[in-house]
Order: sequence, then structure tokens, then C-alpha cells
Amino acid sequence: MVAGLVSVATIPVAVYLTRLSDSFDLLHVGFLIPIVIAFAFAALALSARTRRRTSVSLAGENGTGLATAGRVLGIIGLCMAASALVALGVYGLLEYVGSQG
Repeated sequence: MVAGLVSVATIPVAVYLTRLSDSFDLLHVGFLIPIVIAFAFAALALSARTRRRTSVSLAGENGTGLATAGRVLGIIGLCMAASALVALGVYGLLEYVGSQG
């Protein structure tokens, strides 16, 4: 679940920090997209491993709620990374078209 929280919180925190910093620009947030993707995939993998472990365990269904929350947060993190990639792509396209004219 922690990896999912990190994947979801990274981009909004970085965008907020751009408001406070003079040297950190909004475009620099794009460098964090691979980190968000890595944490999101880690959250999905850890969630799957926890579900697999609890399905064969005799102890019961302990931890499946956290695994589900981690899985959902990992999916949200991937969606946020995808939307950030689309935003950067559109910005790059607009910069390219603007420099041609």
C-alpha cells in the first residue's frame, strides 16, 4: 500500500513544490513520471504477491484489504502517470507547432 501511496502522491507534491521554488519548473515534474510508474508497478506486484500468499495460507484472509488498497492506488498512479505523459506530449506538440509559425 505504501508503494501505491507514493505513486499517487508524487506528482501532486512535485507540482505543489514548483509553486514554492524558483529553479524547479513545472516541466521538471516530467522527470518524475518513470518513478511514479515504477512505484505503481511495485504496488501492483506486491498486491498480487500478497493475494497469492493469502490464498494458499492456512491463517486466513489477513492483509487482503491492504493489498486491495495498494492495487487500487497502483492503478490510480498508472493513470496519473499516463495523463502526465499526455500533458507533456500536448505541450511538446504545441511548442513545436508554435515554433514553426
